[in-house]
Amino acid sequence: MPALSEAEHAAAAKIFGDRLGLAEQYVGHLATSGIERGLLGPREVPRLWGRHVLNCAVIEECIPQDAVVADVGSGAGLPGLCLAIARPDLSLTLIEPLERRCIWLQEVIDDLGLDNAVVWRGRAEAAVGLADFSVVTARAVSALDKLARLTLPLLSGRGELVAIKGRSAQEEIDKAAKVLRKLGAVSTGIQSCGEDLLEETTTVVRVTVGR
Repeated sequence: MPALSEAEHAAAAKIFGDRLGLAEQYVGHLATSGIERGLLGPREVPRLWGRHVLNCAVIEECIPQDAVVADVGSGAGLPGLCLAIARPDLSLTLIEPLERRCIWLQEVIDDLGLDNAVVWRGRAEAAVGLADFSVVTARAVSALDKLARLTLPLLSGRGELVAIKGRSAQEEIDKAAKVLRKLGAVSTGIQSCGEDLLEETTTVVRVTVGR
């Protein structure tokens, strides 16, 4: 199990609260079966908390209470499972096309006893209408122009995409501007999450459709 630094522990305690134990169990899964089954590379083990789990969990500040959330390309549950642990009020659907990843996600959900997350195997395009999603999340799926085509239709005309991005966020927004307008985006912006918690904040692109 990768150790938490003092700063990471303080951040994790604030984000996960009394569910910190569940977050630790999840990191245990990532560090063992997650690596063994190729969901993450072995070099990521020392960075599981800082670079992955905390980096994802802080985006919860962008998501309203009781939101119905689709996590597209959930993979190792980043950010979907992080959000399900941090925010028991949320209802998460983890959308993932690869069977082996879906099996792993379900095993983790069962082991942690999470009752606010379900796994749905398939491509995002096929999940339109699956639920009344108000928020879609994604991390490391594709460039924003392509990601918008995959995610915004899931919102059925009203809601928000919260996409974890890096330093190229503004460049991606500029390139995707035409596609975003065509898909009904009414506002697009960049937000830094975890400013009071993380050494390196998480850059998020927020795209709103509808009013």
